[in-house]
Amino acid sequence: MSGQSLLVPGELSPTRSVPGNIRRPEYVGKPAPTPYTGPEVQTPETVELMRTAGRIAARAMEEAAKAIAPGVTTDELDRIAHAYMCDHGAYPSTLGYRGFPKSLCASVNEVICHGIPDSTVLRDGDIVNLDVTAYIGGVHGDNNATYLVGDVDEESRLLVERTRESLNRAIKAVRPGRQINIIGRVIESYAKRFGYGVVRDFTGHGINTSFHSGLIVPHYDSPHATTVIQPGMTFTIEPMLTLGTHEYDMWDDGWTVVTKDRKRTAQFEHTLVVTDTGAEILTLP
Repeated sequence: MSGQSLLVPGELSPTRSVPGNIRRPEYVGKPAPTPYTGPEVQTPETVELMRTAGRIAARAMEEAAKAIAPGVTTDELDRIAHAYMCDHGAYPSTLGYRGFPKSLCASVNEVICHGIPDSTVLRDGDIVNLDVTAYIGGVHGDNNATYLVGDVDEESRLLVERTRESLNRAIKAVRPGRQINIIGRVIESYAKRFGYGVVRDFTGHGINTSFHSGLIVPHYDSPHATTVIQPGMTFTIEPMLTLGTHEYDMWDDGWTVVTKDRKRTAQFEHTLVVTDTGAEILTLP
């Protein structure tokens, strides 16, 4: 593995503004969102709106990813994605969600998830996960991917490649009538081939008019994940695989989650709708 020094928190830039004509999610300015009480199966009209949100989120992530290079700050990546979403009439879902201060999550090296963009400078050999969610038309679209920064060591490159493959395999396993734990079973069995840890305490989730509906999608084979998959359900799959333990520590900021052994971790995510025969990805650019 790369001999990079461990991350430390950087400095935050001022909160970015969103034009007043862009609709805000109901949780903005509140300590927590109102609990979702609606169905997990969505109407075709809601799914169509989610296609739009998902497309904007995917394109915003792509735009930010174009700037990934040694010497670039994670705050600059946040600026790019924020501008793209606002320019396309979308609100960055993470901005103000339970107090999160930025418009995407940027998780570098040992950060499992929820890294806050700041003055941290990307270094040659790093890996960085961008997690971007857009809110438009009253619904959310959520996606993420892990990117290589410059010349990355083989162990890290393979981790990224295999984490992407674990998501692809999980998506192919989605079928109406199956229990949702098929998703985690497929991911965990694939990850075990390489001795990777599978993060357990951070999961995929139902998504629709709510950022997190309450539906849990574990990435390991959980005996409790017995919800039966139905056509029209919308949720994310977002496996987080590690080079070592799945256990974690959290920084004092209350957001940044790092592997307990400080080994590297990668993540990929799509928002899906269940079809009559499988799953359609809603977060395609």
